[in-house]
Amino acid sequence: MVCVYVFLFLALCRAGFCSLQEHQTDFGLQVFSQLVEGSKGENLAFSPYGVASLLGMAQLGAGGTTRKALTAAMGFSLQEKGMSRQQRLLQRDLSSEEGVEVISGVLVERKMSLEKGYRRALAKAFQTHPHQVDFSRPEQARSIINDWVSDHTAGAIPKFLPPGSLTDETRLVLLNALHFQGLWNVPFDTKLTQERIFHCANGSSVPVPMMRLTNRFKYGEFVSADGLDYDVIELPYEGDSLSMLLVLPFEPEVSVSALTKELSSRKIQQWRAELRSVKRQLALPRFTLDCEVDLKTALSNMGLGSMFSLATADFTRITADEQLYVSKVLQRVKIEVDEQGTKGAAATSAVMFSRMAVEEITLDRPFLFIIQHQPTGAVLFMGQVNQPHQQLQPSQP
Repeated sequence: MVCVYVFLFLALCRAGFCSLQEHQTDFGLQVFSQLVEGSKGENLAFSPYGVASLLGMAQLGAGGTTRKALTAAMGFSLQEKGMSRQQRLLQRDLSSEEGVEVISGVLVERKMSLEKGYRRALAKAFQTHPHQVDFSRPEQARSIINDWVSDHTAGAIPKFLPPGSLTDETRLVLLNALHFQGLWNVPFDTKLTQERIFHCANGSSVPVPMMRLTNRFKYGEFVSADGLDYDVIELPYEGDSLSMLLVLPFEPEVSVSALTKELSSRKIQQWRAELRSVKRQLALPRFTLDCEVDLKTALSNMGLGSMFSLATADFTRITADEQLYVSKVLQRVKIEVDEQGTKGAAATSAVMFSRMAVEEITLDRPFLFIIQHQPTGAVLFMGQVNQPHQQLQPSQP
């Protein structure tokens, strides 16, 4: 069984971006909470900013009930006046941080034309322009996407989409990549790292390399709405504009997942306002997380099932050539934490298919067949097939 270690990795909100940033954070945290419910106690690493940005690109191309559902679930609409500018400035502000790269991408079937309004909206909000890809060669297109992700995550995520992720019915792939490499403000001394026991969520115990640091930290003790006591401690990176918040239940028997319902942008702001500088010895495991998640179930549970439906998805603002729907939303996150700092990479994608694509009908269970002469209506043969390839034995005299 896999041990559980939960952390929050946050870019600080800057003046002028709070409205959009808060909505994006809250939406991402809600998705995270959904994922925790289905994680069965396993490790989980997630990028709230990555999924919010990706669905922001989808939102720009949505219409009708799909647009309403995305706006309601996300808490904001990039189609509203001024919001695209906020998105562009937020992305630019994050990318200007030392060690941070944020980029969005759009790959479109080469024979499909996009609406001019959608192209302009993508350029204004995400500073990206669509690139044409031949999706009739899906494995070649998959290789192009994986190379793009690898290039923008410093090689941390070299094989993002697995084989079979794309088909010749793929029409559009939305992408977001996030890469971060930061050094601790005060590094851990490798000489003090010792093997210690980590108590896993499933009740087992495993030895781990435990880093130790004695220093002044921003620290606070809090009580959840359910009456659970927990601690929050902040580990800043060089420059102080980025930090890691560590959240730990006070009682060892309390599951860390019980605190996920506490998470919101306002709660995090409250933590920061109430943290106080204290001298502590911090023991933190050196760890690596490499997680892949399919977000379809989580997003559907949040009221976004319509965009995955062939019957109801409305992305008419993207193209008039074909009707589109979202086939899958995938994210992969890799985090490495050691004595020097943190390396983090995230890739998020939405794969969109044509709603006019040929739907497969699979005869993988018993069926009937009828061979008929159409001009006369005469049925020449018929039968039922319960076991294909069954050879009939000749009748005995």
